[in-house]
Amino acid sequence: MEGTRSNIKSGDLLKKIKGITRSILEDICTGRSPSLYIDRFRNYCTDATGNCFCSFDLSIGKEILILQRECHARRLDVLLRVLLAVQQLLQGNRHGSKRDIYYMHPSVFQEQSVVDRAINDICILLHCSRHNLNVVSVGTGLVMGWLRFIEAGRKFDCISSLNTAQPVPVHVEEVKDIVSVAHYILVVEKESVFQRLANDQFCNKNRCIVITGRGYPDVPTRRFLRLLMEKLSLPAYCLVDCDPYGFDILTTYRFGSMG
Repeated sequence: MEGTRSNIKSGDLLKKIKGITRSILEDICTGRSPSLYIDRFRNYCTDATGNCFCSFDLSIGKEILILQRECHARRLDVLLRVLLAVQQLLQGNRHGSKRDIYYMHPSVFQEQSVVDRAINDICILLHCSRHNLNVVSVGTGLVMGWLRFIEAGRKFDCISSLNTAQPVPVHVEEVKDIVSVAHYILVVEKESVFQRLANDQFCNKNRCIVITGRGYPDVPTRRFLRLLMEKLSLPAYCLVDCDPYGFDILTTYRFGSMG
């Protein structure tokens, strides 16, 4: 699910958002109880190309949200609030994190997972990925080594200080002018191992790029790794613990997260 941003235009998404809200408003104005049909899937974002689409051809049914049920009414309320936030991001050509959206109405959302679920529902309704909505995760990954790039006008020069950690860019689609003389990419599971490699001046002795997601990698870290592999045509090796958690992290890098 960490692939490149697909070619869905913001204008098309804004039209779909207006269509959904207009339908709900018309139902209310005509005295009908509004309802929303949301496809359900076993897995999300399984597109092999990495474009982060949900598999709409593998729907296992529909969930119908209606106002008559209190839990559904709350989900509709949350969904419309998040949809408004997404609309504002798209109209302003801005990006925001899921955490930013949560803090718009913390007393209503109550917890982050409520916003996360609403964003998943919106992706299904609009047939798009979270990145198309201009909603990003707060990056936690780190990178160092033989690499130089520009993100949103800001220059990151890891080569000038090979063993100094730089944050993985959050807006991966805005990364450009990637320059590297590395021979491979080394992905490490733990931040402590990453720091040990930095202290040992590992990149001085090895022409490589080192990345860590500090445990389970977030979406920006996985997308940035894929971008480097594609643009630089470099092999990637992963250093994880030899236990179920380590292999789970390895498969998360390779295939994405089921969640």
